[in-house]
Amino acid sequence: MVMGSIPEQVDVAVIGGGVGGYVAAIRAAQLGKSVAIVEKEKLGGHCLNYACIPSKALIHIAELFYDMQHSQNFGITAQNVALDAKKMLEYRIAVSRKLEEGVAFLCKSNQIDVLKGTATFLDSKSVQLTDGITLEFRKAIVATGSEPIVVPGFEFGGNVLDYKQALLLDHVPKSMAIIGAGYVSVEIAALYAKLGSKVTILARSDVLSKFDKDAVALIKKRFQDLGVRVILSATPAKHDAGSVGLINGERIDAEAIVVATGLRPFTDGLGLENTKVKVGERGFINVNNQLVTDDPNILAVGDVIGEPMLAHKAMRQGVVAGEVAAGMNSSYDNLVVPAVIFSDPEVAIAGNIDEKEGVKVAKFPLTALGRAIALDNTLGFVKIAFEENGGLVRGVEIVGPDANAEIAEAALAIEMGATVEDLADTIHPHPTYSEAIMEAAEDALGRGIHFFRPRQK
Repeated sequence: MVMGSIPEQVDVAVIGGGVGGYVAAIRAAQLGKSVAIVEKEKLGGHCLNYACIPSKALIHIAELFYDMQHSQNFGITAQNVALDAKKMLEYRIAVSRKLEEGVAFLCKSNQIDVLKGTATFLDSKSVQLTDGITLEFRKAIVATGSEPIVVPGFEFGGNVLDYKQALLLDHVPKSMAIIGAGYVSVEIAALYAKLGSKVTILARSDVLSKFDKDAVALIKKRFQDLGVRVILSATPAKHDAGSVGLINGERIDAEAIVVATGLRPFTDGLGLENTKVKVGERGFINVNNQLVTDDPNILAVGDVIGEPMLAHKAMRQGVVAGEVAAGMNSSYDNLVVPAVIFSDPEVAIAGNIDEKEGVKVAKFPLTALGRAIALDNTLGFVKIAFEENGGLVRGVEIVGPDANAEIAEAALAIEMGATVEDLADTIHPHPTYSEAIMEAAEDALGRGIHFFRPRQK
């Protein structure tokens, strides 16, 4: 696909049209630069087409389907509730297509050339496109993202799926084994369990092993309700069309096997060796705080430069890179990158919630929140980590409904240097889940109203 004629030279060449790439391209174009995006698949990249957006669309459908079957507490009895998996897939594809078309419109409106294919660096000032055409640039931005890690013996194909393929099924597997226990695995497990699959998670250590244990405990509790089995210290050894064999000899039913053990930066075929760009630990491209690589003409953003591999981080970096490529003195200096797991319950975190010397943690349970009680959804809490001296907010964790929306308040609080008193004294609308943030802040100050905590003598 080419929107406009193929240029021979541009001010900014963006390699990769995912969320980091197209944002960088639009920002540079807004600043008056001529820009071309080289994208081998679809604008919007994995996020819009295969990951973030599709998974949330399917999670919403699964929750609707499940809630219809479990609404008796509200006086609702739904009979003959049926799922049309093919229509579900059609909806998921339509959502991605609409967003991809939206990005294409934005590129066209900003006079950005979109070139279909791949790009290989010839040197620090030019790339060769798939059709052999050479495109010269003043600045280039690498935004090639990442790809799933392959587990030896479980190469993708047949009934062994990566996360993208797991979100493109036109049927609901009777049984599913998920290798890996990170946030992608947890989201897919809850999704398919609610649709009716018998799901087993094969965890090397524990579910969400890098996350707060209190949050993980609630997710595991919910997994029990959904019938999701979690096998710890599991080592998959072999598989066939209907099962996974573990190294201890146990066999797990698995019509579908989803491998979700992580991502690796995608730099294959980029020709970075023809430039001054250097690659560091785990294959990530080295950049400075302006997202410039060791080659002053080349910048990089998103998954390809390191953790956390999150779309919203890539978008923010895209803005900065677009500005730097256009000659502005911008820098990527954000204090916090919030993260959300769209599990059941949702988990969202901004900053660090570890209690250590000089830092205390306050907690407010949703069991004491009016909104949660009214909606019969009290599985969760809010934690706030704050400095004992001065009350500066260091981190916030939200577990429960709407955590994905509420965490933005926490991120803003940390970025602006807010204190727990600032959060406690801010009027939050009632009745909402966001009140739990205020309640946790009040608990931090020892003045909690709706949750009794005995006074310390």
